[in-house]
Amino acid sequence: MDASSELHDVTHLFQPINLKELPHLNHYIPNLQPQPNPLDQNPYFHTSQHKGFYITQHDVVFSHSTRFAYRSAGPRDTVYFNPSDVKVAIVTCGGLCPGLNTVIRELVVGLWNLYGVRHIFGITAGYRGFYSTEPLPLNPNIVSHWHSKGGTFLQTSRGGFDLCKIVDSIQNQGFNQVYIIGGDGTMRGAVKIFNEIQQRKLNIAVVGIPKTVDNDIGIIDRSFGFQTAVEMAQQAISAAHVEAESAVNGIGLVKLMGRSTGHIALHATLSSRDVDCCLIPELDFYLEGKGGLFEFLDQRLKENGRAVLVVAEGAGQDIIPRTDSQKEERDESGNLVFLDVGVWLKSELKKWWDRDHPGELFTVKYIDPTYMIRAVHANATDNLYCTLLAHSAIHGVMAGYTGFVAGPINGNYAYIPLEDVACAKNPVNTKDHNWSWVRSVTNQPDFLKS
Repeated sequence: MDASSELHDVTHLFQPINLKELPHLNHYIPNLQPQPNPLDQNPYFHTSQHKGFYITQHDVVFSHSTRFAYRSAGPRDTVYFNPSDVKVAIVTCGGLCPGLNTVIRELVVGLWNLYGVRHIFGITAGYRGFYSTEPLPLNPNIVSHWHSKGGTFLQTSRGGFDLCKIVDSIQNQGFNQVYIIGGDGTMRGAVKIFNEIQQRKLNIAVVGIPKTVDNDIGIIDRSFGFQTAVEMAQQAISAAHVEAESAVNGIGLVKLMGRSTGHIALHATLSSRDVDCCLIPELDFYLEGKGGLFEFLDQRLKENGRAVLVVAEGAGQDIIPRTDSQKEERDESGNLVFLDVGVWLKSELKKWWDRDHPGELFTVKYIDPTYMIRAVHANATDNLYCTLLAHSAIHGVMAGYTGFVAGPINGNYAYIPLEDVACAKNPVNTKDHNWSWVRSVTNQPDFLKS
């Protein structure tokens, strides 16, 4: 092969693609009979004139790497549930996130209006609610306004995961569709629930709807609530910029959500353009010495008289002093309890200035909008996204699929095995164009020690 041929050889781009098969109720429940989809008879969702409306076994969505393909989300021409026999449980777990109430509302309305399901219940107080509280009956009238409110009307909690009690309750109360809304920890719990149900050979479908305001769940394009969070974070950055600009040697310090990933900090920085430095968990930084944060801020204050610093909550955790007990402290979900990087940075900044610039004016205004962001209702984009997630989940469960997550991949909605999502991470790729864009906007150092 000559040099010219080598330049145009693309055979290495074509690799085998593995189809990720989904668990289905008929894999372990014998004699399940499919039946025509009730959507055929729905006067507002009539499909007789829509050739190609139903998703087939040939419809797939390719992963970002194109190494894997997933079943496309959407209605099938047959279902494995008789709507009159369906009893639904919906639960929200973990922390708050914009869009929780929208997902609940759209699950209820979609099940009721599209498929004629009439027995829909909310499980209150997270996983522990399965065995400690009475299910809350839901219908479209009850949930009609929920999408305009923040939080979750079903209430939520961390922890409380007792596998046997949860599955026993699901079985004893006759639920045969379980919709679980939560983050990566919640999805790991959902995997265990699905496996236990499968082991008991119960005719119960389990679906996860991934929720994390940090956008740290892998495989899918993004988590619901993320765009609302970035929008709200921008407001905090704008306030910090005003405070810094209105002071002599003013620093506006904003701590944003992001335990393990810096997606909110990154996107809010790019959207704002008022940020001088963005610190994320994926990259280390240091304070003192040449190339450190203090040297950079000193130079920025000399140039502009103010600076805005954005830090994700998981950044710098390895350089914040901890006691032995703090090193072992965990929350109810089993996560390591993080120290407040914002409070620590504010203190260190004041110590640095008093030491290196005694007698000179200096102000640090610290803003932590975490709970303001988590508690707001979803914006228009996230509301639409939540609707599509809920309807995708409903169509998949009615078609008999179980142990899966619904979500967009490359802009197309797909069904992904629960276990894959529970294990997948989504860190900021600090070698891609987005992070280079951040560096070009802020002109911050890379904090690499020689």
